[in-house]
Amino acid sequence: MKKAFIFDLDGVIVDTAKFHYLAWRNLAKGIDFDFTEEQNEQFKGVSRVRSLEILLDMANYTATQEQKEVWLVQKNEEYLKYIQKMDQSEILPDVPRVLDYLIENQQGIALGSASKNARPILERVSLIDKFQAIVDGNDVTAAKPDPEVFVKGAQALETEAHDCIVFEDSIAGIQAANAAGMTSIGIGDSDVLHEATHVFRDFTELSDSFLKKLIEL
Repeated sequence: MKKAFIFDLDGVIVDTAKFHYLAWRNLAKGIDFDFTEEQNEQFKGVSRVRSLEILLDMANYTATQEQKEVWLVQKNEEYLKYIQKMDQSEILPDVPRVLDYLIENQQGIALGSASKNARPILERVSLIDKFQAIVDGNDVTAAKPDPEVFVKGAQALETEAHDCIVFEDSIAGIQAANAAGMTSIGIGDSDVLHEATHVFRDFTELSDSFLKKLIEL
């Protein structure tokens, strides 16, 4: 009854969306665009390159490829300054309980994230040792909703897709999990994540008995 549990990072394990927002907002100010938190929701599960394209479309701003590359570096450097200050207090509620339950029950655990900073973030919050496999933005070429990141996570854990359970907070991530033929668990707003197999506001709503049922499926 061994399964593979694959977790997204941002908005599932830790809340780094706020750091992304601050960095994108500062970039937007440079082109006289007022970037809102609501607009930042569209960036969840999306690569940095695609996020910049969306931002420029929102601002109706045309930039050269050279300028885009400069901005991408600047945005990431600012974001890295924020995450360097992270510690275990940034872990979202009940995430350690869920990970420990899966470890105690000898389940496979992997990270499947678009972030190229996944490893340093997990190290900062002292969770990296909980994961048997990490697949991040350095390992994939296709962004969610393409299922590549989760398919590679399953391969790393030597588990078939139908025995994989994915935790995601973005619609693109849920669509990627579904496309891979995996069970999708939405963490967040049920109205946004309605395509998921199950949705919970956060991990405090996800009981050990529910995890046991997932393992026994």
